Amino acid sequence: ATHSVISSVFASCITTTPTLLDHAPEFIYHGSLPGRSMQIILLCKHPIVSEFPDVFPDELPGIPPVHEVEFSIELIPGAEPISKAPYRMAPLELKELKDQLQELLERGFIHPSVSPWGAPVLFVKKKDGSMRLCIDY
Repeated sequence: ATHSVISSVFASCITTTPTLLDHAPEFIYHGSLPGRSMQIILLCKHPIVSEFPDVFPDELPGIPPVHEVEFSIELIPGAEPISKAPYRMAPLELKELKDQLQELLERGFIHPSVSPWGAPVLFVKKKDGSMRLCIDY
């Protein structure tokens, strides 16, 4: 195998060592989570892999490409977006909004949208003085 795929959520807390055995499509994954014992899984012996050999190929061509799916859900037929002015923000709040949106974009939690629909945002001050971004759905 030339590629290993692991969720970024678990990457920081799991140690994984894939090993190819006798050039067969058998992989052993040694992994452990903090506070748990070592687990060894022989994938080719897994019941699902054994039951459906035509679904699990011997050689993988690579990591599949990312497919963008375009779809729309029409909740109310013929509904048009409502045009409403955004909530007014103080310059400090506007700067905080730009900073928080940039951080969320960089972390991959949000992505740019071209939807004609939107939702106003506002800030609520937390006990520690920082601002919590709230979306007014």
